[in-house]
Amino acid sequence: CQVVTADVLRDARILILHMGRDFSFDDCGRAFTCLPAEEPGAPAEALVCNLDSLLGTLTQRLCVGSPPGVWVCSTDMLLTVPSAPGISWDSFQGVRVIAVPGSPVYARNHGVYLTDEQGLVRDIIYKGTEAQIQQCAGPDGTVPLVCGIVFFSSDAAEQLLSTHVIPPLDACTYMGLDSGAPPIQLSLFFDIVLCMAGRMTEEDFVKGGSDASVRSARSVLWTALRGFPLSMACIPNASYDYMTTSASDHIRSLTLLPGSASHLSFCKTAHSHVDQPCLLEDGSSVTNCLLEGAVRLAAGSVIQHCHLQGPLEIGPGCLLSGLDMGSSAALRGCPLRDIVLQGHHIRLRDLPCRVFTLTGRLDDWQSPVEEATYLNVPWAEFFKRTGIREGDLWDAEMPRRSRCLLSARLFPVLHACETLGLEDVLWLLAPAAVAGEQPARWRTAWRMSWQELLPCLDTAAELGTRQALFFLQGQCKVRQVLLGRQDSSLLPLARSAVHEGYHEAVLSTLDEVASTASDAGIAARALACIAEVLGCMARGEGGLRSGPAANREWASAFGCLERGDIASGVRELAAERQKWMSRPALLVRAARHYEGAEQILIRQAVMSSCQFVTVGQAELPPLGHWVQVACPARLDLSGGWSDTPPITYEHGGAVVDVAVLVDGCRPIGARVRRIVEPELRLVSLSGTPQSEAVTELVCRELEHLQDYCQPHAPGALLKAAFICTQIVQFPSQKPLQVQLMESFGSGFEVHTWSKLPHGSGLGTSSILAGAVMASLYRAAGKAASTESLIHAVLHLEQRLTTGGGWQDQVGGLVPGIKIGRSKAQLPLRVEVEQIPMPDGFTQTLNDHLLLVYTGKTRLARNLLQDVVRNWYARLPSIVQNTDALVSNAEECAQALRQGDLPLIGKCLDCYWQQKKCMAPGCEPLAVGHMMDALRPHVYGQCLAGAGGGGFLYVLTKAPRQKEALHQILANTEGLGNFSIHSIEVDTGGFSVEVVGCDMK
Repeated sequence: CQVVTADVLRDARILILHMGRDFSFDDCGRAFTCLPAEEPGAPAEALVCNLDSLLGTLTQRLCVGSPPGVWVCSTDMLLTVPSAPGISWDSFQGVRVIAVPGSPVYARNHGVYLTDEQGLVRDIIYKGTEAQIQQCAGPDGTVPLVCGIVFFSSDAAEQLLSTHVIPPLDACTYMGLDSGAPPIQLSLFFDIVLCMAGRMTEEDFVKGGSDASVRSARSVLWTALRGFPLSMACIPNASYDYMTTSASDHIRSLTLLPGSASHLSFCKTAHSHVDQPCLLEDGSSVTNCLLEGAVRLAAGSVIQHCHLQGPLEIGPGCLLSGLDMGSSAALRGCPLRDIVLQGHHIRLRDLPCRVFTLTGRLDDWQSPVEEATYLNVPWAEFFKRTGIREGDLWDAEMPRRSRCLLSARLFPVLHACETLGLEDVLWLLAPAAVAGEQPARWRTAWRMSWQELLPCLDTAAELGTRQALFFLQGQCKVRQVLLGRQDSSLLPLARSAVHEGYHEAVLSTLDEVASTASDAGIAARALACIAEVLGCMARGEGGLRSGPAANREWASAFGCLERGDIASGVRELAAERQKWMSRPALLVRAARHYEGAEQILIRQAVMSSCQFVTVGQAELPPLGHWVQVACPARLDLSGGWSDTPPITYEHGGAVVDVAVLVDGCRPIGARVRRIVEPELRLVSLSGTPQSEAVTELVCRELEHLQDYCQPHAPGALLKAAFICTQIVQFPSQKPLQVQLMESFGSGFEVHTWSKLPHGSGLGTSSILAGAVMASLYRAAGKAASTESLIHAVLHLEQRLTTGGGWQDQVGGLVPGIKIGRSKAQLPLRVEVEQIPMPDGFTQTLNDHLLLVYTGKTRLARNLLQDVVRNWYARLPSIVQNTDALVSNAEECAQALRQGDLPLIGKCLDCYWQQKKCMAPGCEPLAVGHMMDALRPHVYGQCLAGAGGGGFLYVLTKAPRQKEALHQILANTEGLGNFSIHSIEVDTGGFSVEVVGCDMK
């Protein structure tokens, strides 16, 4: 706004945070004092300071529901407020102060409000007598403490603002100062708010001003504001802690956990990397630190913004801040107990310096020498112990009453010929233990008092050091999370690193982890994290994150990874990455290629499962005789997505599957026969075996097989099956025809079919792969168990590069109803347990299960990429959802054992919600309408597979409801061409038969 008028304030919601005064325990002031807290749900990772806490408390709690106006809040206190503070704003007018309940004892050193029955403020009593404080007490004995928060309605704010042009109040603002007026200082509470208190008279109020200009200002304020009612809202269960200059108070507030009312949760170590956390006692606190080696920290002590190297022992009652690695040696063997030791950045004109200050926990800054202590002992004792004289610390002309710790020149800043360090103040703790040159060096150094240091503090340098340390411990966190396989999300740290220009440091740490990791699983996650950093650097521009990743520039690096040389591959990726950093579109493409690289490593991790494939010998069927395999489809009843790599081997998976006949038949099949010509004939049929061929291929040369790993290439699945069953060696020096004649004296012809529509969600492609491999093994005179086939299909789908989990083949190759499980480990092994059910319950399920074809085809090609990306980012919602998928699968298995239809239905509904959390967008609108229409008639319903379209399966409340449901859906608008199919549990499983050669 060019001009601030009444109209601007009319609907404005303004918050003014007062920065407060200097603070002895934090060079950035009370507002930026760091709290020992982390916010796991925050989008970006950052230190939490008092300002963040207050901002959260005000915006999410206190100010909720308030009318337009101006909030003013001090930042020199720690405040906790319950989530529903219960302030009523009905018919509110004027000004309102916020109070928190406190004890009369605490109130002796603070302000309290005296109010009437209507909650209007009569007076503000500061450091009152016991009787005055008692007057303010409520029925529970607590008193309403002034906590530094005031709300001005738009009207009151407008009136207050109008005074800034009236002398002498114009001198309160920079406008007045710049006009040459002598500055005057006013108190928000005792000069502005107090004039509205009911008990105040104009004469008393104006007379209370400290000098003529303040009295004149008070007179103007009285005229402007006296007409506004001043009400108080005291927040039950809130707490307020003024940040005093007492070290004991400050340490206590950082080591005591805040009450349940706080929106922050304090933790012992916040944003810190600690090599040996067991050495930190309960009741200690570490924030923004890197503690290497053995650093022992006693209860009641705090370390902030330090990088220390053990062995170190820090006793109780200490506050250490701003110490770097170089300080560690000086600290060793030093008796650290009840002391405050701080490193400061100061600037003397243009000269940057480091200065260390040392005080005792019990010292008071302003008490005169006769009554005060230094390092917790009387000054006289300190002088005697060290040989320091008063004349070393204060000028002779300074009056004795003004001599105090604040003005004592104790802290060495510069020396003519030597570099100063921490040891130049530490000797004051144990002067007997140091040689004579240390005191001499202290005497000859130029020293300053805390009072003199304050104006020279270099806040920018201090914040810069904290930031650098934050990202240094962040890099340690990256290593720890990845190498320790922890479920912490690194995405918030990546966002912060990009935002604050530390992305190169994080990228190089991720390169290092990826290239030195002990297994492909860890390396893959590290590459996924690099993709996230690159994605963050694009800042939402540059196109979709999911997409192709086969640009030739990256081929050499990919080749190294395919060969298993991860270290070289990561190095080449990093070198190539440098060429793609200049603009968002390139960054996003680079991120896609890192995801492509991560997929190579996932494939290698999953292919370790081929050790669970054992193939025996069987009789070779006669030439021309067909080996035919027919398979049921599968329904996933719960747990799907937990079988998807890398989730399945990093988290562990469990899926309940049922093998089903659709409309009375097994809809998926393959048949193979040996033929005289040494070639491979590949025929894919759609519909029934008697129908027309869709694609027909003949492979006579090995190079005809080389596109086996491109899923959309014609016949890719069948080509991959020949290679994975080792009927054909690829690559090989031997031509294809020679291989076939040497091993079998024949070629092979394969036919496959599926009666299910594309994208059905019933596991077609994986079950088809199982059917093809089962028939190929048998036709080649080999025998493989069902367990071997399950793992062989996993291996095949990795070679085919479609990825995918294990639930489809478990569902279609193992008969009946079962639960498949995988542990959180490599090599990946799937174990299947049949679920025993009550007698007759299989028939009950057949009567109550129906399949509805939605008429929608799933369009989401990148669903899997998105799920894997979110898993690698360890988004808390995805980690929790994955836990829930597995536990819901176990619950569903239990419901089946008990034969409990309503409970099974509940598991299905729960499963559908979990699928939607895992892959948002998998419920098309029409499908949502369909489910709404069916809901009153079913116990539960879910889209099969990943969702997005295909088949919906429902568990009806009444048996045999096919016609009834058809009627319901026919009367529902906007559904398109749906169809309803009967399904029944296939208790026989897939069939393998060798039949004669006379098959049309």
